[in-house]
Amino acid sequence: MGALQLHVFYLILLPTLTSQVISKQGEWKSATATYTKLADASIITEGACGYGDLHKASYGKYSAGLSTMLFNKGSTCGACFEVRCVDHILWCLQGSPSVILTATDFCPPNYGLSSDYGGWCNFPKEHFEMSEAAFVEIAEKRAEIVPVQYKRVKCERRGGMRFSMSGSAHFFQVLITNVGLDGEVVGVKVKGSKTGWMPMARNWGQNWHSNINLVGQPLSFEVTASTGRTVASYSVAPANWQFGQTFEGKQFK
Repeated sequence: MGALQLHVFYLILLPTLTSQVISKQGEWKSATATYTKLADASIITEGACGYGDLHKASYGKYSAGLSTMLFNKGSTCGACFEVRCVDHILWCLQGSPSVILTATDFCPPNYGLSSDYGGWCNFPKEHFEMSEAAFVEIAEKRAEIVPVQYKRVKCERRGGMRFSMSGSAHFFQVLITNVGLDGEVVGVKVKGSKTGWMPMARNWGQNWHSNINLVGQPLSFEVTASTGRTVASYSVAPANWQFGQTFEGKQFK
């Protein structure tokens, strides 16, 4: 098989592999974890999911960047994982306590470093780059990297899903946050008072866009999660909505 054929094969295979890795809730899998050192032990800077300040997005200190294998091209943004440190007598805290993390960022590969030292997020490694606050609840802070187990769990959120408007009259974009249950949005539709339901395209992370001018119309959103469940929030934004505003809709139950 030539180099070009191998490249095409990899592109076709990757989405299948990533979806299989994170598809089942309740099944423990093996991975590794490190942490990011920031001012208040949180990951608060804007990451590849587009959430911005994670405290405002309600994800706070319990967040993590995911390696390519887990990130799934941004589809996994908002998903929740239970993570515990295992099999390391020096670094893991006694009793193997666990934390619940929200996927908020991408941990990029570094193929200039070995996947066993420094290239933690190289494909096909499964790795969590955690906030410091979350990491120290399962492992010693001085540990550089620890073996962990993880599983997908339901996301417990307060209130409804949040829809944050941005863009312009001819490029409407909405960021969807605070998503309950599986937390992973795979499809979005928007409806104005002058339109029917129109599918939106994923721009990046959990930012979805449409090129239709929706200014001056009350907006409804239909959100589909990875489980196939759909929730519609009717007239969540009034006709006089403005770019930069955030509105709260219904929640998965």
